[in-house]
Amino acid sequence: MFKHFLQSTAWEAYEQSAGHKTFRKSTPDYEYMAIKTPIKLGSYLSVPYGPSVKSSKTDPAVAQKSFQKAIESLVSLARHEHCIFIRVEPTEPFTANYMASQKLQKTKDIEPAHTWLLDLTPSKEDLVLGFSHGTRLGHNQFPRKNLSVEISHNPNDIKHLVRLQQALAKRKGITAYEESHLKKELEQPFASLYLVHLKNPETQSDKIVAASLFFDDTENSTRFYMQSASDPTYKNLPTTVGLLCNSLFDAKEKGLKYFDFWGIAPEDAPANHPWAGFTRFKKSFGGFARTYSGTWDLPLNKTKYSLYKKLRIVNQRLHKK
Repeated sequence: MFKHFLQSTAWEAYEQSAGHKTFRKSTPDYEYMAIKTPIKLGSYLSVPYGPSVKSSKTDPAVAQKSFQKAIESLVSLARHEHCIFIRVEPTEPFTANYMASQKLQKTKDIEPAHTWLLDLTPSKEDLVLGFSHGTRLGHNQFPRKNLSVEISHNPNDIKHLVRLQQALAKRKGITAYEESHLKKELEQPFASLYLVHLKNPETQSDKIVAASLFFDDTENSTRFYMQSASDPTYKNLPTTVGLLCNSLFDAKEKGLKYFDFWGIAPEDAPANHPWAGFTRFKKSFGGFARTYSGTWDLPLNKTKYSLYKKLRIVNQRLHKK
């Protein structure tokens, strides 16, 4: 039974520290950590990258039956907590037809349905050989360009990532995370912040030109590439390539077996997909894809759920203005 990091006790502790009410249930067939999420109309149960279910490589019915049992348990819990709906994100790649047969409705993905992973068990030399030519070149040039990496666990250093992300959000017309949110994440024992310094050899001063936040999942021996931003003024320098190389090699030295680059565009995505650029970038390090089911809702109060969807559309339109 595969359990994603967002279903771990470490992530649950983070959610609780943020003031969220959580629920955990474990059986031989399934396990879930659900979060009671308040909204204007009431609340709903969110199960990020879950529930986790017993599965079989040869018999898909095993996972389906386990998932049905988990849904029944979640429905009972949600009704007890007076929730409007349940939101699940199974890591099993259930088909849309099967999910619809369980009365689940597809909604906009909260966590990515497709991700890209790199196996860290080969030697460092073999990992580099698996890079694309451009990424390998950037890795080699990184120290020659007066660039270096600092690893920080100081929550106050999150200001550097916030500054870079806010500038990115302004350029792209998107919403950046609040500093308090990112600071809270960096306070967790599983988080680390990587900062790229550019040194001016003439003045001996330096400037932070890229920053990324990583989470370590010790249960699944995986490092996750979470939040990132860089200064476009230095786009001709291998700032992000060097940062990622340092992070994945550090993860390997730490004994972790996988590096998860987080979200990518699906295989059949058009060339103009908004994630096309950074999907190519992530794939340039070598690796393999993993597909999940995506985000699905199960309404319990259909009237309030319908109103919630309408309000969500209005809110999204307002944020785009």
